[in-house]
Amino acid sequence: MSESMITLQGFVGSDPTLRTAGTHQVANFRVATTPRRLNRATGEWFDAPTQWYTVSAWRQLGVNVHRSVKKGDAVFVHGRLAARSWTNREGVEMSSLEIEADVVGPDLTRGQSMMMRTPRAESSAMPVDPIPDQWRTPDAEPASDETADPWSDDLGRTEKEAAVPAA
Repeated sequence: MSESMITLQGFVGSDPTLRTAGTHQVANFRVATTPRRLNRATGEWFDAPTQWYTVSAWRQLGVNVHRSVKKGDAVFVHGRLAARSWTNREGVEMSSLEIEADVVGPDLTRGQSMMMRTPRAESSAMPVDPIPDQWRTPDAEPASDETADPWSDDLGRTEKEAAVPAA
């Protein structure tokens, strides 16, 4: 069976909500993309209609999305695309484009980001708790192990100094 995969770049239209489905957690949020098109006759750019996608991120990805992503953030999403149809309360046939995300990340063409690894001990069963303060603000102080110079060896010498033998 073949699946339709999609990668899109857009802006988060709603804060992710995190819920438990069976024994797994899932975060849901909306992403809007507005394609830009060139009118070749006039040479002017214009915005095509905005397309909205509902994104589902399962398990640890969902927990990380819930802790990291907020409305207005520029993101990219890669996952499986599905078109859903239903009838609303007024009897009107509706449809939506949904993505079951494999990857969600910040769009670094629009800003900066700082990666914080999820501790391994927490990865199997993350409780649904408030966002830790160090993840809430971009000005949080790094943990003590993050302040070490990544280019120094165990003796505190830099890579350049370590390459020269001690006399």
